[in-house]
Amino acid sequence: MSKLSAAEVQRISKLAHIGLSEAEVAHMAGELEVIVSFVEQLQAVNVDGVEPTDQVTGLVDVMREDVVAPSMDRTLALSNAPAQLSGYIKVKRVLNG
Repeated sequence: MSKLSAAEVQRISKLAHIGLSEAEVAHMAGELEVIVSFVEQLQAVNVDGVEPTDQVTGLVDVMREDVVAPSMDRTLALSNAPAQLSGYIKVKRVLNG
């Protein structure tokens, strides 16, 4: 017997905006039951004394410092542009409207 009723599966499918037939509801009830059982197994594990961690590699920070530095000269940047308009690089419109 599934712990999830057909009504609960239909409610979940509605929240996920997924239309399910009656046969799919019955199938998904079984699939979701397997997932719920696995989560229950995980919840039963004794983790007393285990320190929480978000990663296990020991890496601290692999990114460089964000340092303000001078950028490319505007005239030089615009000289490489195929088209420009009023001091900006001119590109084709990519959105309708």
